[in-house]
Amino acid sequence: MTDSSGRTGGDVVVETLEALGASTVFGIPGQHALGLFDALRRSELRYVGSRTEVNAAFATDGHARLTGSVTPLLVSTGPGALQTLAGLQESAAASAPVLGISSQIPRAGLGGVRGGYLHELTDQLASFRDIVKHARVVRHASQIPSALAEAWEIALTAPYGPVWLEIPQDVLLGPAGVPPVTSVSWSPRELHPRPELVAEAVRLLDGAQRPVILAGGGASGPELAQLAEKLRAPVVSTFGGKGNFPREHPLSAQSWLEDWHTTSFLADADVLLVVGSGLGELSSNYRTFQPRGAVVQIEADLGKLESNYPALGIHAEARHALRALVSGVTARVADGVAEARVAELLTRVQDRLAAQDLALELGVLQALRAAVPDGTPTCWDMTILAYWAWSAWDPRGGAQLSAQGAGGLGYGFPAALGVAAAHDGPVLAVSGDGGAMYGISELATAAQHGSRVVWLIVDDGGYGILREYMTDAFGQATATELTRPDFVALAASFGVPATLTTPETLREDLTRAFATNGPHVVVLPAVLRMFAPTHLEHT
Repeated sequence: MTDSSGRTGGDVVVETLEALGASTVFGIPGQHALGLFDALRRSELRYVGSRTEVNAAFATDGHARLTGSVTPLLVSTGPGALQTLAGLQESAAASAPVLGISSQIPRAGLGGVRGGYLHELTDQLASFRDIVKHARVVRHASQIPSALAEAWEIALTAPYGPVWLEIPQDVLLGPAGVPPVTSVSWSPRELHPRPELVAEAVRLLDGAQRPVILAGGGASGPELAQLAEKLRAPVVSTFGGKGNFPREHPLSAQSWLEDWHTTSFLADADVLLVVGSGLGELSSNYRTFQPRGAVVQIEADLGKLESNYPALGIHAEARHALRALVSGVTARVADGVAEARVAELLTRVQDRLAAQDLALELGVLQALRAAVPDGTPTCWDMTILAYWAWSAWDPRGGAQLSAQGAGGLGYGFPAALGVAAAHDGPVLAVSGDGGAMYGISELATAAQHGSRVVWLIVDDGGYGILREYMTDAFGQATATELTRPDFVALAASFGVPATLTTPETLREDLTRAFATNGPHVVVLPAVLRMFAPTHLEHT
């Protein structure tokens, strides 16, 4: 079928994305994807281009997490597509709804039928099936609207997660063959709890003397606070659940999951309600958590239900299950007992920290918190200051994003660029010098788009957390020391202002950086340490 309008398969893609509600896309063009990127020129979509595909994937992840909606990632075949895998793994771990759209070699060569194409892989899709929720190859332009709507719906069906679509070069460049896309319907499947499970959970919670809630990343919404207050139950937040419950609430036991006092507190609950968490390695304090009471687990990811601990498993979206529990449980008198237990726990945690030589680390955190405006989203790389932030950072209304799901280096700065594309205000990125080198090229992206990202680089001369791990385990570290650039001069070469700071001037220097309208780099030479990793067996 011919198309006299000159529209191509690439136009069908961007028309469908607009009809689905997309406004911003990320990515990098490549030879097989030129038809797709040419179509962007004729659309209303905002394009934010990165300098490497892995950074584009991290940026897309940041945008998707902040908005809570699907964000498209557009890349080319072979090497371009494969470089997104680290970012997509993080999106899968964090349940971020990223829609990856990759070009493919022409249809005649798919599956190795006719070899010799640039970037050719016999089965490119196979590289993604183990990571994303859904993967499909589109072979005709007429399939594009339905395939994109299907992927969009799957990405936003709990548990959220990344999806992947591949479109051959000749389909993107060929005639559209269908009228302009004006409307596309989609409806994510709602995951409600089974009533008999809710009734049993209500029975357990109503009978509990020491109920505790462990709130994970899936526990967003007002229902969490409503249930905690009705039950008078303390709430411990996982690292991925920071911000879902007010940190300064009298029932907030905060997020000191790597402290054995908190581990013991969770284990002592006669009923522990786990919401939106798989009770994995970090949330269980490296498997040292051993519950002495009943566990009720609400989890949208069926594979995570009871995967680590026996529980009354409720397969449901957290908001639906929490709403049902709020309606079912009996309200308790606010007698102050739960609040006193929380206060005692937090005092023990602080006393243990005070007994260690951590004045530098605590001072840096205090300076950072004082300088960052309330409501500012923060993006943390895998660095010692981020490990502190998992437990100690008070989000104060700003989203706290980190790479602790999959744990790859290089997340912080590119993710912040993605967040900045959706946030009306400044964004904080935090990296170590090792992780900073993964995303250093994105200074060009920040300069090009005028992104309001303040990037704090803690320069300790190498891979600091690995240095500490290896020294503790083996007495000395290997392969952790790094030659670094002059980050201040390097940022200036991109046209990005930069400041060399000290622990004493950090607050003042960051405050000035946040007052600027574009990107700003702040470099802090400092060797930070982690607090002592004591576990439950030391009680």
